Amino acid sequence: MKKENLKTFAQGAVTGAIVLVIGIFWSGVVVTSGTAKDMAQTQARVAVIDQLAPICVAQFSLAENHLQLRKDLEAKESWNQAAFVKTGGWATMPGSEAPRDDIARMCAEMILKLKSGT
Repeated sequence: MKKENLKTFAQGAVTGAIVLVIGIFWSGVVVTSGTAKDMAQTQARVAVIDQLAPICVAQFSLAENHLQLRKDLEAKESWNQAAFVKTGGWATMPGSEAPRDDIARMCAEMILKLKSGT
């Protein structure tokens, strides 16, 4: 192989390797450890909310006047519904001292999806 051809080949190989690495990371096939950690934390947070929000709904449903409370919740603006659930104490999980915003939001959504006879 001639020296000029070897130089062109080496330049092409390096350029191809760079393009390949960029393509792999851009496509999401490979992610950095930081991105993987962020994705795992997000998935864990969502899983916790999915498990705790039904407890909030159950606590809400145990209130004697839950039908009236549901009407009161429906009357609230969407941005204020989670605060209503937090104030009612239903988003405070057993063993916790304070309610969580994310659980209160999901709980309010789930309560509003319940049939009005429950």
